[in-house]
Amino acid sequence: MSENFIPEDIIKIQKKLASFEKGSRNYKKYTKILAKHIKKFTMKKRVTSHIKTIENIQKIDEELNKKDEK
Repeated sequence: MSENFIPEDIIKIQKKLASFEKGSRNYKKYTKILAKHIKKFTMKKRVTSHIKTIENIQKIDEELNKKDEK
């Protein structure tokens, strides 16, 4: 997964949103839907980032412990 990857569902919602008149009922509805999808996507990225950070810290800690044992 690259840094600039945007999920297909978010792109579809943005395209649909662009077809509505600003301020219309459907525009407001799709704005809320888009916000929900973006929030879910960013939370997923944050969790993945935290997991990678924890794994890197554990790896460094293991390497330090191996050096201390010698």
